[in-house]
Amino acid sequence: MVMNPAATQEVSNTSNEPSDKSLEAMRHFSETYAKNTETYFCVDLSVTAVVIKGLAKNKEELGSPLCPCRHYEDKEAEVKAAFWNCPCVPMRERKECHCMLFLTPDNDFAGKMQDISIAEVKAV
Repeated sequence: MVMNPAATQEVSNTSNEPSDKSLEAMRHFSETYAKNTETYFCVDLSVTAVVIKGLAKNKEELGSPLCPCRHYEDKEAEVKAAFWNCPCVPMRERKECHCMLFLTPDNDFAGKMQDISIAEVKAV
């Protein structure tokens, strides 16, 4: 019996890593949102990469990009409430990003980048 390697990889992906498709979707969303809101990624792009991975993982597991930087007693309930779904309410209302994904130019940790490559995201 011949197995389709791509199908095997998807079914047997038991690592804790999100799929390339989810990573790319969250990377693209993050770049677009930063540009639209005139915010910037953290000067340490590994912070940005970790957050994007967390968003992608939550999108796959929960169906929504729930903020990966908070502790939740019930993640499914939090997704339904939508308060912490990225971009969260504090970000949309006041440009306050707990994850340090979207930083205003006056933030000490803000870099000058609004782009990150998929290779940089995968490297962390």
